[in-house]
Amino acid sequence: MTARPEVKGFFDKRTWSVQYVVSDPKTKRCAIIDPVLDYDEKSGSTGTMNADALLDYVKEQGLAVEWILDTHPHADHFSAAHYLHEKTGAPTAIGAHVTDVQKLWKGLYNWPDFPADGSQWDRLFEHGDRFKVGEIDAHVLFSPGHTLASITYVIGDAAFVHDTLFMPDSGTARADFPGGSAAALWASIQEILRLPDETRLFTGHDYQPDGREPLWESSVAEQKQKNDHVAGKDESTYIALRQARDKTLPMPKLILHALQVNIRGGRLPEPEANGKRYIKIPLDALPGADWG
Repeated sequence: MTARPEVKGFFDKRTWSVQYVVSDPKTKRCAIIDPVLDYDEKSGSTGTMNADALLDYVKEQGLAVEWILDTHPHADHFSAAHYLHEKTGAPTAIGAHVTDVQKLWKGLYNWPDFPADGSQWDRLFEHGDRFKVGEIDAHVLFSPGHTLASITYVIGDAAFVHDTLFMPDSGTARADFPGGSAAALWASIQEILRLPDETRLFTGHDYQPDGREPLWESSVAEQKQKNDHVAGKDESTYIALRQARDKTLPMPKLILHALQVNIRGGRLPEPEANGKRYIKIPLDALPGADWG
């Protein structure tokens, strides 16, 4: 019988992101998945309100943090992985193909000396790698398409599918970021949907279509039956749908801010001579300007 971890989701309404604390009820050990470091692009302010809420929950529940996990280098929020590592001492991890993302973006940021070797994390997970959260068995699926480095964490009967599948009424993730691929995304979705029907699926975002309340948990069976982009579709239909939709989407407002933090494992830029940190935005680096 597959173990059932406790899953607590934390919704960040500023970025529509869902962060998770996943715990083994028996051992009280846990993993934190996709934590958000707060950033206000208008003022340039950073904060730790989201990450501190995770730590407060961990303390209230008497949990011990074993892992700090990111599913991919995020384009719409800063990762709080490094901050939480400093607070808890728990190791950080991400998919091994993060090095491909680092190599791509170091060129866009003109960082010739940047070490694009994944050394910013304590562990790089390959497809099929196994680990534990407490006594609960976990493994990794390589799930590219949304990004070159995306992975899914399967922890007991729960799978954390990041931006691959949204809630059934919201379809699937975009595939037009640098290194993205609608065909690869379709293949990743099919692999996730080969998990047992009762597997709980936890998404990385919810954009609240029609203003409904935030939701983030579904199942493999629900996704097969109801996902707007997947149910009843074949590969060619899906790819055409995904590519057409992506052409209508502007780039996320924080993509150029966030990637320079997230390919560094959530570390903010080092202070310059005046003691201030700077986010530097390359001009005309990406397509998808929204002039409307």
